[in-house]
Amino acid sequence: MRGADSYTTMTKLVDFVPANHPLRPIRLWLNEALTRMDAVFSRMYESDAKGGRSSIAPEKLIRALLLQVLYSIRSERMLMEQISYNMLFRWFVGLAMDDAVCDHSTFSKNRDRLMIQDVIVSLFNETVETARVRGHLSGEHFSVDGTLIQAWVGRKSFVPKTKSDDDSLPDDGGSSQEKWYGEKRGNDTQGSSTNVQAQLFRKSCGTGAMLCNMGHVLTDNRHGLVVNAQVTQANDTAERDTAAQMLADVARIAGTSNTVGADKNHDTAGFVTTCRANNVTPHVARNVARVGGSAIDVRTTRWPGCAIVSANANALSGCLVGARQSEFARRCIEV
Repeated sequence: MRGADSYTTMTKLVDFVPANHPLRPIRLWLNEALTRMDAVFSRMYESDAKGGRSSIAPEKLIRALLLQVLYSIRSERMLMEQISYNMLFRWFVGLAMDDAVCDHSTFSKNRDRLMIQDVIVSLFNETVETARVRGHLSGEHFSVDGTLIQAWVGRKSFVPKTKSDDDSLPDDGGSSQEKWYGEKRGNDTQGSSTNVQAQLFRKSCGTGAMLCNMGHVLTDNRHGLVVNAQVTQANDTAERDTAAQMLADVARIAGTSNTVGADKNHDTAGFVTTCRANNVTPHVARNVARVGGSAIDVRTTRWPGCAIVSANANALSGCLVGARQSEFARRCIEV
């Protein structure tokens, strides 16, 4: 037989990764940050020294979670499946070619341990500090934005908060409970039975309402790096209130005047007043169609920098797209 297949070879996983692959510098940065967090991991895993089955290394857990975000993998079951046969993923996580991949339930249990100990928050702070040391942050010009993160709950779980003590099924076998179309529903009288933090909310009048949370991001305009991120319950004022709080934290740390770009939803008298009280100039897109007009006057719009910062705010939505579909983002909310 011509061209017989060869089944035996000696090579390394890293040899299959192209030299210019974007995961190479990401892995270098991640390993540096994880090395500085070694003391945190030692405190978390002190109990492992007393015996019992060894836990999954936290470094491998975090690398796998980062892959889930970067490649928008919908579930941890699918993440484990792809790591098992994808050589690129095995190399990034730190698994050899013949290493066994853990079950998705084991992975989830160990991941919850990281969430409870705020390890992901510590990693984020290490990343921001690294960017500051390398001069990638201006510390003066920022943008804020928010988005809805859909909760993984069904509409049927959105039930009245006050239930009857009678657990018996109705005469129709319970099918009437599923006929919720046309009913008036609201967060005051109803809530999700599987995710108490999820709220029925819609971002604008032209979209439908969904059970969701709200994510908020603050970025530095020099390189577009995220410097703060928060998740709150969804309501009409959460986006502006959280943005004002993040800007107040920045102003307290920086100690200098700052500017912020934001969309028309932030063009309110309350948000503008709060920004100026914190020595932050609001370069907010003007909502001239609103009753009473825009809260931004010519003192701000006359400067050329106002248009530049507003343009950067429009490009901010790109970093929020992955959070809308990522199960990892939802898990962070639940924990």
